[in-house]
Amino acid sequence: MSSTREKEFAQLIKDNQGLIIKVSRLYTNSLEDEEDLFQEIVLQLWRSYDSFKGNSKISTWMYRVALNTAITLFRKKSKSLPTNELDINHRDFIEDDDDKQQQVSLLYTVIKTLPNVERAIVTMYLDDLPYKDIAENLGITEVNARVKMNRLKKTLKEQMEKYA
Repeated sequence: MSSTREKEFAQLIKDNQGLIIKVSRLYTNSLEDEEDLFQEIVLQLWRSYDSFKGNSKISTWMYRVALNTAITLFRKKSKSLPTNELDINHRDFIEDDDDKQQQVSLLYTVIKTLPNVERAIVTMYLDDLPYKDIAENLGITEVNARVKMNRLKKTLKEQMEKYA
C-alpha cells in the first residue's frame, strides 16, 4: 500500500476513533482488554480497507467491521466476567460526582449486560445512525431494527431504574 493510502487510513482512524473506543469499551471488562480490542479492530479495518467499495457510508462500514471483530472475540473468549460484577466496574468511568456523568456510566453498565446484537443496536442508535444503517450492519430489516430498539429502550429504562 502506498504511503498516501496509509496516511488516508491513519486519518480515517483518527477521525473515527470515538466509534472504535465505544465498541471496545462496550465489549470488554478491563482497560487492557479494551486496548487489545481497539488494536484488533484497527487491524481488521486495515486488512479490509482496500475492499471497501464505498457502497455505504464509511462509518457504517467501520461499525460493521468493529462490531464483527468485537463479537467474534467476545465469543472466543472463554473467561468473561459475570454481569453481576459489572456493578463495580461502572464506577471506573465516573470522572466526577456530576449526576449526568453517573447516569452515562450507569447506562454503559446496563448496556454491557445486553446480548451482543442488542448491545450493537443500542451503540449505533446512541451514535445517531439511521435505522437503515443499523439494519444493514446487522443484516436485519429496518422495521426489525426499529422494533428491537423500541423494546430495548423499555428494557434499558427498567434496568436503570433498578440500579438507581
